[in-house]
Amino acid sequence: MSSLQSYTANKLFEFLLNKEDILVLDVRNVEDFGRFNVEGPFPFEMANMPYFDFMEEENETVAKVSREKPIKVVCAKEGSAQYVGEILVAHGFEDVAYLEGGIKTWGNLLMPKRINPESDDYVLYQFIRPGKASCNYGLIYHGEMVIFDPSRNFEFYQSFADRHHSKIIRACETHLQADYISGSKQIANATGAEILAHSGDFIEASFQYSQVHDGESFAMGGDGPVVKIMHSPGHTPGSTSYIIDDTYFISGDTVFLQSVGRPDLGGKATEWAVMLYDTLINKVQNLDKNINVLPGHFMDWTEANKELLISEKLEKVIQNNASVYAIESPEKFTEYIQDNMKKSPDIYNEIRKVNTGWFDVDNDEADVMDLGKNECAATAYANTKGLD
Repeated sequence: MSSLQSYTANKLFEFLLNKEDILVLDVRNVEDFGRFNVEGPFPFEMANMPYFDFMEEENETVAKVSREKPIKVVCAKEGSAQYVGEILVAHGFEDVAYLEGGIKTWGNLLMPKRINPESDDYVLYQFIRPGKASCNYGLIYHGEMVIFDPSRNFEFYQSFADRHHSKIIRACETHLQADYISGSKQIANATGAEILAHSGDFIEASFQYSQVHDGESFAMGGDGPVVKIMHSPGHTPGSTSYIIDDTYFISGDTVFLQSVGRPDLGGKATEWAVMLYDTLINKVQNLDKNINVLPGHFMDWTEANKELLISEKLEKVIQNNASVYAIESPEKFTEYIQDNMKKSPDIYNEIRKVNTGWFDVDNDEADVMDLGKNECAATAYANTKGLD
């Protein structure tokens, strides 16, 4: 008889990336599965069979599980996946493994992809977080590393910096995140790194940070790639974009490849929509159209290019969202926003409190708050009158 094995979130992403013929068996309840589940860059087979079905009707439930593929069991914390895996092995299934640490390890997973050419004297990476459909970024030059919009996975960033013989010196926030807990404060506490952020979002933060202002810039290592700061309000009042080497546009939640940021998450849809419209029309559209947009989120993996990078030239991004950029006035843009937004998740208010440092949660609470895909795009949840 074969024995039950285990696998990591990293291995799961490799399985999906390599298009391995597997069955991902999620044994969480239907509600949790519907809120957040495994997604990959290519199609794969997935089934949701709650573990209590295996407890109450073991034989009938086991009979519904395919024996044709290796089975990768997923649950909330690990224990239920082990339980179901052992049942399957006892019923003669040959290749069964459970996800170590549960679904939270998938939610926290970061996959690094180099963005810029090998010939450059600096290194720019996109850290894709499949579980949140989000992206953050790392810039390295001569032993110094800057991270843009870090998540809570500090161990990953520290290990990555160590492998590149670098020290993390700054954590840059594009805005006050509402859909996931920022790792900037954790990084600063652990490494002494400086936090850069705009006071429009962080004026009431309980921790120390350095204010950024529109038009400022800094050069990595004094003589390395220049990082320009562009205040780009609208998704939030303090939303800020970072332009690296006049070539890469880290846009946060202001500009997405297939949408623009929601300006209603702070409960001030009208005021913030006017700011966003001004940013899109009078700032974003005036940038070099050949610049590479590096967004904070993506809708799904269809936005990835053949290298599985979430990036596109600004010219193409504007074409993708032509109907939005063609709106004729702030009033019409505001009307579009008001017509198409649904209620933001209640948890976003709590996450904002955590990200300003006024509300502390332990790791287990943070893991729960962090689960769930982002809802930050203006067209992600538009109604039938929305613009695509």
